[in-house]
Amino acid sequence: MNPLITANQLEKLLAVEDNALICDCRYDLNQPAAGRESYNSGHIPGAIYIDLEKDLSDPKTGTNGRHPLPKPEHWAKTRQRLGIAPQLHIVAYDNQGAMFASRLWWMLRAIGHKKMQVLDGGLDSWKCQLSTAIQNPIPLEQQPIPLEYQGLVLGDEVLNNITSQRRKVIDARSSDRFHGQNETLDPVGGHIPGALNRFFKDNLDAGQFKSPEILRQELSTLLGNTLASDVIHQCGSGVTACHNLLAMEYAGLSGSKLYAGSWSEWCADPKRPVKI
Repeated sequence: MNPLITANQLEKLLAVEDNALICDCRYDLNQPAAGRESYNSGHIPGAIYIDLEKDLSDPKTGTNGRHPLPKPEHWAKTRQRLGIAPQLHIVAYDNQGAMFASRLWWMLRAIGHKKMQVLDGGLDSWKCQLSTAIQNPIPLEQQPIPLEYQGLVLGDEVLNNITSQRRKVIDARSSDRFHGQNETLDPVGGHIPGALNRFFKDNLDAGQFKSPEILRQELSTLLGNTLASDVIHQCGSGVTACHNLLAMEYAGLSGSKLYAGSWSEWCADPKRPVKI
């Protein structure tokens, strides 16, 4: 399934399909309550709200990053509470260029959910009427079976890769943060030694994803002869790295992996090397 869906396609989908679940993933890293407030002010009719901190992250311990990936059993309980059944067609959106919607896309795709798409252009692309009616999730009667994430890489593997250089690590943060400048989110600036930089916003043009052909050309230039299956994506906290994963999938470069702990987990261990 194409990882992206247009607003016109979504409108047609909602008209003919009764097993679609729309998920509003708007969020603000600096104002955590802003996403829910935006949802309350207006959202795609029938959409439920999904919160990055409460629904798509585990509790922080100080060493597991700013948005720890939920453990499989926790993610199963959340899917039950949100009513995310395996047969549903899930469409996620936000208003930040799919910055947060791509996190839900990856988390479902990584456990084998078949029908999962992101609204290209986000809420800005939706020209139909918005709703202020709060849509509460309809919980599943039974909890789904906890499933391990496929394509997940842990910190030790990234650490070992610094020596082996068997895989390429792609950092989705902005260039200044990658180079240790203007770091306001994490206590340590810099990047993982050997990592390359691909700012996730470079996947977009006027708020929408570039064409698959352009993305494939740009990403292939960055990767050189490295296969997509030998790529590890990371960012600050495992969120925008999913944006690069989605872009690669859209470009036909499947099989890359996610280091979900990312820089915020990496720099929490003073024994791990840092490059500016």
